[in-house]
Amino acid sequence: MELAVFKQNGEDTGRKVTLSDDIFGIEPNDHAIYLDVKQYLAAQRQGTHKSKERNEIAGSTKKIKKQKGTGGARAGSIKAPNFRGGGRVFGPRPRDYSFKLNKKLKRLARRSALSYKVKENSLLVLESVSFDAPKTKSYISMLQGLSLADKKTLFVLPENNKNVYLSSRNLPRTKVITVDSVNTYDLLNADSLVLCEGSVNKLETLLSL
Repeated sequence: MELAVFKQNGEDTGRKVTLSDDIFGIEPNDHAIYLDVKQYLAAQRQGTHKSKERNEIAGSTKKIKKQKGTGGARAGSIKAPNFRGGGRVFGPRPRDYSFKLNKKLKRLARRSALSYKVKENSLLVLESVSFDAPKTKSYISMLQGLSLADKKTLFVLPENNKNVYLSSRNLPRTKVITVDSVNTYDLLNADSLVLCEGSVNKLETLLSL
């Protein structure tokens, strides 16, 4: 499978890059994608939710009325959950929502997400991306040259580039990551995936292990 390589300004270089069918051309596994996205979202949860149960409520432990003869139900404590201001029954407690997935399954999910992007013609390969200085205007000009200004985009760089990252940071519909940070959620969440030419080989190496 071959894709044209474009310059940063949107011009065609006349060259093509060959994509591995084992990475970009497999039959997508939807269940693997589901599990990987579920794990990613679960790991984002803080898990710091907490409500007080009756043993944690500040209040009197005095029996609030006599046991019998009132015509109403028994009541032993103002901290009981059926009274206003009482403790909550089986309330949320701090917990870790993350869970483990096998590496092979995660690699399958990412290969599946990349294959979906190729099938949808949502994958673009750039020769390279670089700016002389951090400038959002330069980044917006690049998006306009690539006809991606109105789309949610994910740029995958082969290595850290501070100028590119800082130039994109204020824009809500674009994200810049490196190859080692690629995840299934980001791949599927973007309308268009932009890979630098140097990222292709690194991705193929990373996902073929």
